[in-house]
Amino acid sequence: MDFQELLVMGASMIQGDSDEATTGLDVQQIAGALSKVLGGESGSIDLSSLVQSFLGSGLGDTVQSWLGEGENAPIDPQAVESALGSEKVSAFAEELGISRESARRALAEAVPDLVDRATPPGSDTLSTLLDQVGGLEGAMGMIGKMFGKG
Repeated sequence: MDFQELLVMGASMIQGDSDEATTGLDVQQIAGALSKVLGGESGSIDLSSLVQSFLGSGLGDTVQSWLGEGENAPIDPQAVESALGSEKVSAFAEELGISRESARRALAEAVPDLVDRATPPGSDTLSTLLDQVGGLEGAMGMIGKMFGKG
């Protein structure tokens, strides 16, 4: 799945959520705003930075569920803002003309599934991401350090 397909999928999730502020928005408009929050300079999802920002916010177990097989752990909207930064969340909200709270909820709804779909088991993307953090052992080491086990 390419980056644009991921963005449209995430935008559709946001548009279809229970928040009235996002249900009437255009999918392409949401996808554009998501691109600015999740995108790297190469025009694709910057998974390494994204995952590291969530790991750095103490969400190792949560992120691990997104990267692994099985159910994706949910994330609290406040935790999304902590990981992504208030500037990105505010810019996302402003671009869509929604409240910051709606933006946090929308991102909390979409990010776990987007990361999961961008890193299917056995994919080159997951392998590359793991290589960037020192393999599975390196990722687990990062998680361990965050929880005082390393």
